[in-house]
Amino acid sequence: MKDRLNIVIIGLFLIFISPFTCSAQSEDGWQDLFNGKSLEGWKQLGGEANYKIQDGVIVGTTKYGTPNSFLATTKNYGDFILEFEVWNDAALNSGVQFRSLSKKEYQNGRVHGYQAEIDPSPRAFSGGVFDEARRKWIYPLSQNPEGQKAYRVGQWNHYRIEAIGHDIRIWVNGIQTTNLVDDMTPSGFIALQVHSIKKEELAGREILWRNIRIKTDDLAEERWPLSPHAPQVNLIPNTLTEQEKRMGWRLLWDGKTTEGWRSARGPKFPEKGWEVKDGVLSVLASGGAESANGGDIITEEKFSDFELIVEFKITEGANSGIKYFVDAELNKGPGSSIGLEYQILDDKKHPDAKKGVEGNRTIASLYDLIPASNLSVPSRGKDFLGIDTWNRARIVVRGNHIEHWLNGFKMVAYERNTPMFRALVAYSKYSVWPKFGEFPQGHILLQDHGDKVSFRSIKVREF
Repeated sequence: MKDRLNIVIIGLFLIFISPFTCSAQSEDGWQDLFNGKSLEGWKQLGGEANYKIQDGVIVGTTKYGTPNSFLATTKNYGDFILEFEVWNDAALNSGVQFRSLSKKEYQNGRVHGYQAEIDPSPRAFSGGVFDEARRKWIYPLSQNPEGQKAYRVGQWNHYRIEAIGHDIRIWVNGIQTTNLVDDMTPSGFIALQVHSIKKEELAGREILWRNIRIKTDDLAEERWPLSPHAPQVNLIPNTLTEQEKRMGWRLLWDGKTTEGWRSARGPKFPEKGWEVKDGVLSVLASGGAESANGGDIITEEKFSDFELIVEFKITEGANSGIKYFVDAELNKGPGSSIGLEYQILDDKKHPDAKKGVEGNRTIASLYDLIPASNLSVPSRGKDFLGIDTWNRARIVVRGNHIEHWLNGFKMVAYERNTPMFRALVAYSKYSVWPKFGEFPQGHILLQDHGDKVSFRSIKVREF
C-alpha cells in the first residue's frame, strides 16, 4: 500500500509538470542544462550521428556506419539529481550517460560509464543501468518487473536520476526502476546517446530530449522515497548497506579471515591451497585435479531456504563451482563433496563444457543436470563478463523451487524432490548417491578443482 501511495504522489507531481517548467533561470537550486536555443555547454564525442535543435528540443539522428555517438556536457558532475524527458523511435535503443568519462588512455577516448537505459523493445529495460564500455549490465530489470512497465513506447517519458554518494537511483514516469549502490566512478559528464545501428534502413531515425535540468546542492531534501519493488544491488565489495541489513542480508565471508568456513574433510580451514588477500578469497592453481590440493571449503552453518550472492573471477581455462545442500559425510573418497552445483567454468577453454548433455556442465548450469540459458531475455545469450573479470552468481532456494542467476539474468529454474528432478539425477553422474539433492538442509561449498578462482562479496539471507 505504501508503495502504491508513493507512486500516486509522484504521478500527481508529474502531471503538473509543464513542458515549460524549466526556465533559463535557476529555480530552487535547479539549473537548465539545455536552454532550448543552442548547444552551448555541450560537445560531441564518439560517432558522427547528427545532433540539432528543433522547436526547443534536442534531436539526435541515427547514421549508418558510425559507432555510438554522444552529446556530452563540457562540465563534470558528481552528486546530483538529473531530470529530463525523452522520446525515442520504437526501433531504436538509446540512453543517457552520467558520471561518464572519455580518456585517451582508455580505449583511445571511448566514452565509458553509467548509462540510464532507454529501451522500447519487448525486453523493457528502460531505466536500468548499463555500464557503457566496461561491465555491461549492472542493473538490468530482470528482477524488477514493476519497473519494466514504466516506459511508455511512442510517448514522452520523464526520467529522474539521483546520483548521491554511492547511491544511484532512477525513476521513469514516477516508477522506480533502479536501486544501485556502486563506487566505481564518483564524477563525470552527462551525455545523450545516439546508438550505432546495424541496419542501413534504420538511418535517419530520431531520439528527442527536452526539459533537461540538474540540481547539485541540498539534495537530501529532494530525494524521492524508495519503492520496495526495486531490489537493491550493492556492488561495493564485501559490504552490506543499511537496506540490505534490514532485508536480512549478512556477510557469509567477512573479507578478511576464514571465520565461518572449514575444510569439507575436517574441522579446520585448509592449511594450503587457499589464500585470503586484499578482500579476495582465492583457491590456488594446483594442476586442475578435483579437490586434490587444499580441497573444498564449506560453511560451518547449514542452510535450507535462502538467497546467496557470490562474486567470482576465473582464470583462463578454470573450473570450479558453488555447491549447496552439501552433505560433507557422503563422499570420503577422492574428489569433491556431494551437493547441487552452480557450475563455474571457462566455457571456451575447459573441456568439461563439451561433456555432459546439451551443455549442462557450462557456466551457471545445475551441473550435469540442467543447462543454463538466458530465461530472463531468451533472445540474449549468457551474460558472462569474461575471464579475469568479476561476475555475480545468485542462487535462490524457496522450498523445492531453485533458481540460478548470472549477472542479473535468470539462467536455471527447477523444482527438486519431483519425478522430473529424480529422472534427471538417474541419468547423471549423481545416480549412485541415494536421495541426491533432496536433503532438507546442507552446507554451502566453494570448490577446489585445481584452478585459480577468486571469490568475494559472499552474502546470504534466509527465508
